[in-house]
Amino acid sequence: MEICTVGGYEEVGKNMTAVKVGEDVVLIDGGLYLPGVIELQDQLDFQKYTEKALRRAGAIPNDQVLDKLGWSKKVKLIVVSHAHLDHVGGLPYIAQRYPNAEILSTPFTISVLKTLLEDEKISLPNKLRVAESNSIHPVPKSTSNLKVEFIHTTHSTIDSTFVVIHSNEGSLLYALDYKFDDTPTMGLPPNYEALKKVGQKGVKVAIINTLYASKKESNLSEKDADEMLKKAFLKTKGKNSALFITTFSSHIERLNNIVKHAKQTKREIVFIGRSLNKYVNCAIKIGRCPFQNEIKLLKYRNQINSFLRKVEADPGRYLVVCTGHQAEKNSILERISKGDTPFKFKTGDHLIFSSSVIPTEVNLEARKVLDAKLRKMGVQLQVDVHVHGHGSQESKKKLIELTKPEHIIPAHGNREQEKGLICVAKEYGYKLGETSHLVSNGEVMNL
Repeated sequence: MEICTVGGYEEVGKNMTAVKVGEDVVLIDGGLYLPGVIELQDQLDFQKYTEKALRRAGAIPNDQVLDKLGWSKKVKLIVVSHAHLDHVGGLPYIAQRYPNAEILSTPFTISVLKTLLEDEKISLPNKLRVAESNSIHPVPKSTSNLKVEFIHTTHSTIDSTFVVIHSNEGSLLYALDYKFDDTPTMGLPPNYEALKKVGQKGVKVAIINTLYASKKESNLSEKDADEMLKKAFLKTKGKNSALFITTFSSHIERLNNIVKHAKQTKREIVFIGRSLNKYVNCAIKIGRCPFQNEIKLLKYRNQINSFLRKVEADPGRYLVVCTGHQAEKNSILERISKGDTPFKFKTGDHLIFSSSVIPTEVNLEARKVLDAKLRKMGVQLQVDVHVHGHGSQESKKKLIELTKPEHIIPAHGNREQEKGLICVAKEYGYKLGETSHLVSNGEVMNL
């Protein structure tokens, strides 16, 4: 088994891994590097992205390394672990390089990918195929008897999975974005039995997410976030004040909980912003949006401005769920703060951030500026009404205990975060350079 660590092994994002057994190659994920995308947005001023521009900005994995290895024409399948852009967002621009490979993933992820392709007016030669969580699929035209298994896990978007590549040379476990949440508020807990079964069969190598690998505090559940939301809504006094809330657009479970508490306010619930519209509609298409009849969705600038005039005239009538929790350029909150909409925040209005700030320099500075503007306007801010979708150290330990991999490769983090997982692995007897491995993008490992 050969593994090429294409992207995501030196940073958080642009995740891609190639696994080769015999003459068969399977690609796992094809994500964006979001800081690179933000930088490119400023350069292009929201013109259409191209593969060339994204490569120049370092915003997609450097999968051209596979050309040099002679692997590109051997790719039989592209597998996607879940629907976040740092795992699926690069595929519209690079999947055409592997025209004979199907793209296989869970219903929500495929729904999101189809929407990304429609939005960018991109047509891929690759067939898109849906796989349910907790299912096993043979790799098409595999000469090495490769199979792919999707194992359900909990995370901050629905239909998230562990990916297992089964082969005659052993199994590879791809465990990037996950949290072991035993009390989710939507869907099932992680499939521990399937993980245990994979471990009993034998895992040659596990590629494991390193975010919060050094964090020793216990994981908080989405049930805890639900309780935080309940308390946050109770603090929003003033029947005639505006009430806004923002969160990650792909976090369908969190949006469901927001709507549940929003209904208690007796206000009309309106979702505004393109990304919210995108992800909620993807959930509706696959029958996974329990709140669809409780809300109104607005997408286009003229619709949103018309609605915001109504909020300006009668702020106590509406509860607004909007984009902009990272202070993204051109998001609803950023535009309101600049005075570019018919609605203006006033003293006593409420804004709940059911999110954390993604810890990049760009995001931290943008949110600092946004928060200062909003406080100056007299807005009552509640921040960090949120629990992370990534597990802390105990989730890493539990995964190792369940699956007992021969080798561990840290991914999805910077060097310090990856070293945190190396330290965890050391507690279980793994030795750096022998059974645990710090690798860079574009390396090839033969295990």
